[in-house]
Amino acid sequence: MTWLLLLVLLGISLACAFYGTSLLMWSAAMAAGIVVLGATGTVPIVSLVVIAAVFALIAVPLNVKPWRQQLISGPFLKQFRRMLPSISETEQVALDAGTVGWEGELFAGKPNWKLLKKQPYLGLTVEEQAFVDGPVEELCDMLKSWEISHVDADLNPETWDFLKKHRFFGMIIPKEYGGLGFSAMAHRAVLQKISSVCNVASSTVAVPNSLGPGELLLHYGTEEQKNHYLPRLARGEDIPCFGLTGPTAGSDATSLPDYGIVCKSEYKGKEVVGIRMNFDKRYITLAPVATVIGIAFRMYDPDGLLGDTEDLGISLALVPRETPGLEVGRRHFPVNLPFQNGPVRGKDVFVPLDALIGGVEMAGQGWRMLVECLSVGRAISLPSTSTGGAKLASLATGAYSRIRKQFGMPIGRFEGIETALARIAGNTYAISALSRMTATAVDLGEKPSVPSAIAKYHATEMAREIVRDAMDVHGGKGVILGPRNYLGRGWQGIPVSITVEGANIMTRNLMIFGQGAIRCHPFVLKEMEAARLENADERITRFDDLLFSHVGYSIRNAIRSFFLGLSFGKFATVPHDRKTAKYYKKLSRYSATLAFVSDIAMLTLGGKLKQKEHVSARLGDVLSQLYICSAMLKRYEAEGRPAADQAILAWA
Repeated sequence: MTWLLLLVLLGISLACAFYGTSLLMWSAAMAAGIVVLGATGTVPIVSLVVIAAVFALIAVPLNVKPWRQQLISGPFLKQFRRMLPSISETEQVALDAGTVGWEGELFAGKPNWKLLKKQPYLGLTVEEQAFVDGPVEELCDMLKSWEISHVDADLNPETWDFLKKHRFFGMIIPKEYGGLGFSAMAHRAVLQKISSVCNVASSTVAVPNSLGPGELLLHYGTEEQKNHYLPRLARGEDIPCFGLTGPTAGSDATSLPDYGIVCKSEYKGKEVVGIRMNFDKRYITLAPVATVIGIAFRMYDPDGLLGDTEDLGISLALVPRETPGLEVGRRHFPVNLPFQNGPVRGKDVFVPLDALIGGVEMAGQGWRMLVECLSVGRAISLPSTSTGGAKLASLATGAYSRIRKQFGMPIGRFEGIETALARIAGNTYAISALSRMTATAVDLGEKPSVPSAIAKYHATEMAREIVRDAMDVHGGKGVILGPRNYLGRGWQGIPVSITVEGANIMTRNLMIFGQGAIRCHPFVLKEMEAARLENADERITRFDDLLFSHVGYSIRNAIRSFFLGLSFGKFATVPHDRKTAKYYKKLSRYSATLAFVSDIAMLTLGGKLKQKEHVSARLGDVLSQLYICSAMLKRYEAEGRPAADQAILAWA
């Protein structure tokens, strides 16, 4: 009956692995199994002794920390330190920025669906809803997209005045500084509404409320800077822009060649210590009309006027437009969309030290400031405008397919058109849920670095597919531009949303899984930090605890992946709902598989994973789809499980 004991022990091991029990609990359960079966007398004494001895040889060293540190953790730590990828200072700043939310549950392989259900489903306040129903609606009535795009190549003066009067540029600025102090959900609702009418106007409103002088001043500005600039920005007296990218620094923004030298010079009749800057910026939205320009540059102090450090690093400064040496070049004309965009150049531009955002104390902290704020703006602006454009295309295409007749019947009744309509409806549902969940994370105080990358990439890509299908259904009506064409300019503008705030090809291949694998993983970042500790005793102690927790985590995910795959998710713990339980089970299954495969990829590729972009992109796609599906299920549950949504949810 030896085989019976082996089967029992195997069953105990698999059960402990599936439910993720601790090493000590597994050891106790295995020992109890041996004792109980031994007491029954069903196992020959020789077999019992041999199996118990083998178990003891395995379990005792694993549970006695000094032994396992010497035998297992120590040698592995040496190998691990050699495998560690080199992480630059800028990469480390990006990893440290942001928080981990629901995406961490998905990456861990065993999502707790109760946490998702408990997450608030936020709406607008009475004041925010009144703004959407009032000034936003009035603005939409004012916008004449054909005149803006084809005749004036700009918003007309009345529209600019309206935006300033109603403080559209101050949505993120608190009320104490004269702004609207809106939530991320309100910010989303405003941009969504405007973008459904005119993408030039939505871009104009989005930029001052995204990454730029306003948000940077809110988080890092001195009190003097806040009191001076924020009220002026909120009222539209100052129009901001922010210069980061240039001819040679695009996606690799940290390679910017723009520089500033700390020196003494005359400023307003007095000799002061300041910065003499030289820069060449390109593709800067609102630059042609901006009155205050944020500049990212590398700051040097060769004369030691501020201390012993010569290369202070990337810094951020605010430069008034009238500053000598600053030049705003001829407007760019991005894909025939006339939102204000152009180059900014500076030659020997001198500003005092108090022009640095945050003052001298924040010199060299520019990259950290940017990445900490980027996730918030990226989580709202483009996902929201993509949602607005998608809803327009969905509404218009659905209606058009019913009134347009060919071959004696509405084109919407042809199966080919039905296929396109299904994609439009499903993707629009997904975008809306995705943008809402990501904006909710911002309102809950998170800095969603990974979800914002997911939202930016997938919202803009799905919007591209939606508008493409809408154009196909409309045929010539979508192609011929004119006052009644509500799709053409949106189709033209797709490359802009694909490119800005992190080009999509880079976001998918490098950012989503590249950041997610380290930030969202429960152990990898901690193991890397432990392996780099200076104190040897502290290093091996911390690494040992993390390593064995990681091993248990990997075994759990391997077993869960196998059994959930074999049973189509039957053993997963999910909410009990007849309509959606199958979706939760699938997501639990894929979550476990992603966690297991990610560990295998990181173990086998190590630091080379950064260069294996195809692997990173595909794993990032899985994480993204898990997040998007979670957002759709959250929407469906929070809105009362409407029967009308079931078919769309099933498709999406």
